[in-house]
Amino acid sequence: METLQTKVDQILTADIVVTMDAQYHVYTPGAVAVRGDSIVAVGAPEDVLAQYAAPAVEALGNAVIMPGLVNAHGHAPMTLLRGLADDLRLDVWLMGYMMPVERDFVDPHFSWLGTQLAAAEMIRSGTTTFMDMYYFEEAVADAAAQAGLRAVCAQSILKFPAPDAGSYDEALHRARDYVIHWKGHPLIVPALAPHAPYTVTPELLEAAIALVLEFDVPLHIHIAETAGEVEEHRKEYAMPPVPWLKKIGVFETKATAAHCVHLDEGELLTLLHHNVGIAHNPSSNLKLASGIAPVARMLDLGLNVGIGTDGAASNNDLDMFEEMRLASFLAKVATMNPVTLPARQTLEMATRMGARALHIDDLTGSLEAGKRADLIVVSMDDMHHTPLFRREPENVYSRLVYATHAEDVRHVMVNGRWLMRDRQLLTIDFDAIRTEANALAGKIDSFLSKREESVLSKLVAIGEVAQGKTFEVQVKVRTEDLQAMEAKLLTCEAVTFTRGSTRKQYDTYMIFDDRWGSVLRYREDEVVDLKTGAFIDVIYRLTLTTKAKEREFENSVLLSRSRFDAPATRSRRFYREYFQPQQEIEVHKERRRFHIRYAGTDFSVNLDRLTKPANGGSFIEIKSRTWSRQDAEHKAALIGELLQLLGISNEALLRSEYVEMAEEETTEGEN
Repeated sequence: METLQTKVDQILTADIVVTMDAQYHVYTPGAVAVRGDSIVAVGAPEDVLAQYAAPAVEALGNAVIMPGLVNAHGHAPMTLLRGLADDLRLDVWLMGYMMPVERDFVDPHFSWLGTQLAAAEMIRSGTTTFMDMYYFEEAVADAAAQAGLRAVCAQSILKFPAPDAGSYDEALHRARDYVIHWKGHPLIVPALAPHAPYTVTPELLEAAIALVLEFDVPLHIHIAETAGEVEEHRKEYAMPPVPWLKKIGVFETKATAAHCVHLDEGELLTLLHHNVGIAHNPSSNLKLASGIAPVARMLDLGLNVGIGTDGAASNNDLDMFEEMRLASFLAKVATMNPVTLPARQTLEMATRMGARALHIDDLTGSLEAGKRADLIVVSMDDMHHTPLFRREPENVYSRLVYATHAEDVRHVMVNGRWLMRDRQLLTIDFDAIRTEANALAGKIDSFLSKREESVLSKLVAIGEVAQGKTFEVQVKVRTEDLQAMEAKLLTCEAVTFTRGSTRKQYDTYMIFDDRWGSVLRYREDEVVDLKTGAFIDVIYRLTLTTKAKEREFENSVLLSRSRFDAPATRSRRFYREYFQPQQEIEVHKERRRFHIRYAGTDFSVNLDRLTKPANGGSFIEIKSRTWSRQDAEHKAALIGELLQLLGISNEALLRSEYVEMAEEETTEGEN
């Protein structure tokens, strides 16, 4: 028990002290005594000064001493990507821009530099604790510790290669080493971050759970950020994300879930039962049009909900005062009730409750004896704090949440150490950080500018592309009777049938007005067994072709073109918004595909019925791959013989592609 005039290192007084303790004590005026890294007393100045003595008592005047803000979710290094790609859907933003840039630029120094930049911004806006999720998290932890901030730093783990790991096995190994190195640090709490249900596997999650339980560290994960994410998860696993994660065991850990925008009542109760912290990100969710999280209901149920900025690439700042104000207003509009999420409760989300959501409320989040000295001093001198009503002390909450700006933060202390005094950063050389960040931005600009020069470069940036040239001899013939044509083909003694399939193909051709004559085809291919009629598979594929070089033979055309194939792992809408073609043309067809041998040579024969465009008609298409002019001439002659066997004259031949026919019909319709 402290005795009269116990020595401490610092005593601070101010007109108002907001504690955010369980009783919501507000002292007007108030004092805080600090010794070492901890708070030893909070109360009225006369009470504190009667018990404690310091080398000097600092009188801060017309100001509020309050707990430092807790940013419950972010990606600190992504501050270096602020403003890179705005006003895009989440998947286009993430897969089309963030991840390609990250693959080329993210390394340990990138993570360190971005975190230093983020730390400077957070300190200047009153944040003393943040939760992070990114790559090379040991560099994030190092930068945060150098800046003097408290942080829960979660190493990302994904099912696909990331900048810091070629596989999730490697990611898990890195995570283990990282946790061992940083566990027990006075400022840094190491954690693991299996990124999201759609970027992990059950096996990866199980391994991550085992690791966090072994070392008793937190787990951080994105959940239900978008409605599309939830819909896709239902399709794949026949259940929404929360019960799936529960089944695997994620919630047996000290878990914090970011976003949680699209959850039903049962899912919220599951999170409550397992003491899962929630990180609400109002600005990011609005900017990316992800939706509005049911925060009021979360709080009514008793969930611990913190407030986060998300990364600066999707926000675009790290201002927690702005987030508080927006969180309160959003909740009021969402419930159409002005008393929803009042100022005091909002501030609690950004302090004590936010710390609980991160599972570190024993350390920070309120001004109480025994907790770490993480505090900020907010000036009340500016015009937006004028006038000052003193009738009701608790009015200070509305002033802090609804009127305070980041620039009002004058001083910041973490762990008993001043990080900022009179708006001057003490632990970060911001001028040096800014110079290096701008130089890096120039390199990223150059990278993206070069990428944007061609459709191919943009395609390569987002996926695995098989590159090569296609040379094929082909011919197309309009026919009125596909069945008769098929019967002739399969009963011809000179033809050997090798295999076949029935398909419904839905093609979207994205046409670009560039010097390569680029055409990107997005194909949805439903495959059915030719004999049984049983559904086999749906194949999604991208095919990029450039302008074809043609040579006409008597019975066919030799096409020579560059061709690039890639799996279509995202929606058609994604590719449309990412590539932004000048024109789109759709071609739908029912196809019976036969692979045959004739005269010792392999041919593909397609019997097609076009359903779009409406006046498409029916066609037989014969083609064969070729690799030389001599071979092409030989196969052209064989195609001529096949046409004769099928009773087709040269006058019936067509040399147009389906997309060209559709384009002509579209043009005629417009005229």
